[in-house]
Amino acid sequence: MYHHSGSAVQRAAGSSAGLLDRAKADGEAILFQRCTWCGTAMYHRLLCPVCQGSELRTERSEGIGTVRHATVVHRNTPSARNVSLVEMAEGFVVRGRVMGPLIGIHSGDRVRLSTVKDPVRGEPVFQLVDEPYRGWHR
Repeated sequence: MYHHSGSAVQRAAGSSAGLLDRAKADGEAILFQRCTWCGTAMYHRLLCPVCQGSELRTERSEGIGTVRHATVVHRNTPSARNVSLVEMAEGFVVRGRVMGPLIGIHSGDRVRLSTVKDPVRGEPVFQLVDEPYRGWHR
């Protein structure tokens, strides 16, 4: 994926920009980048996708987001699992898993970061903020 010299790749891969951070004393956090030129928030990038700027500062996400897309995956796993794209409040999108019944997770659901790194997939895990009310009116 990286097309840089070995030393540059090591610096980029070893940096905490856009990675999952367990070192915070107050718990886990997702770190992301924000372009210093245009202000675009992004996750795990080397260049800004909008202006192609390389001056990115690392920021800490508050861990609140909205499910943009949720799907159930049946392949390469012993049982079905949820894979969701979550748009974080800061404006970047991250792929992760939302805890809960697979059929109960929908686009527009609000979520909060539960753990930064799933032990199996290494992706962030989210939990629903509000139990969605999907009323059954009869």
